[in-house]
Amino acid sequence: MAIVEHPRTRLVEQLNNPVRFSIVAALAPVDRLAFRDLRDALGLTDSALSKQISALEEAGLVKVSKSFVGKKPITHVALPAAGLAAWEQHLAALRAIAAGLPGSAD
Repeated sequence: MAIVEHPRTRLVEQLNNPVRFSIVAALAPVDRLAFRDLRDALGLTDSALSKQISALEEAGLVKVSKSFVGKKPITHVALPAAGLAAWEQHLAALRAIAAGLPGSAD
């Protein structure tokens, strides 16, 4: 019997954390989000969101930029190409896992 690689081996480790998964899920369909909008959408504290964004940024999965609107600083978070590719890989692996093993329904 041939050994088949299980789809779990294609999961992106950094996205196994539910908060990081949620951050990337929120960023995937948009160009970027303001930190405060992301925080509010995910129901997180500034500290909790900042910690997880830092981990994703260190992994190259998100990009953080800062700008000003008048004198007010705004932090934006975006998903670069590497982050989008990781997201798509992770989702494909989850779908493959959820589909079950071939022939397991027999």
